[in-house]
Amino acid sequence: MALLNILHYPDPRLRNQAEPITDINDDIRQLADDMLETMYDAPGIGLAAIQVNVKKRLIVIDVSEDKSDPLILINPEVINAEGEREFEEGCLSVPEAYEAVTRADKIKVRAVNFDGENYEFDADGLLATCIQHEIDHLDGKLFVDYLSNLKRQRIRKKMEKHQKQKL
Repeated sequence: MALLNILHYPDPRLRNQAEPITDINDDIRQLADDMLETMYDAPGIGLAAIQVNVKKRLIVIDVSEDKSDPLILINPEVINAEGEREFEEGCLSVPEAYEAVTRADKIKVRAVNFDGENYEFDADGLLATCIQHEIDHLDGKLFVDYLSNLKRQRIRKKMEKHQKQKL
């Protein structure tokens, strides 16, 4: 396994659209393993392939307290959503920025497993929020897009300043 480089906002590559995975092979399995290792190391609870500059519809999530319940979703999509919940979100691509975002509280998700089979499951609370957040990444959308223009600009300037300090 290997740690991958996480892109940081406002990197324009975060706006790329991910492409469906049509061939589930050892490369995809390795990417999922590397993404999990990267997510745990960051540390975070979710990571989309777009965030590591891979244009594939793949996300990894683990919202368990002890980081023992990884979820790997290939070509995930929300097929039903109910209710609303406001949750303070952060993002590995927008470090040290946390803002309240309103999303569906309960969702039904369709994804593909490593055997290439479609399956569906229900999610609520933190897991539902995390899945929606990561699917947004696959569509080139960031949680800052849900914020006011003023908040988004403030976060962008903070991130640009942080990037310059790293150089």
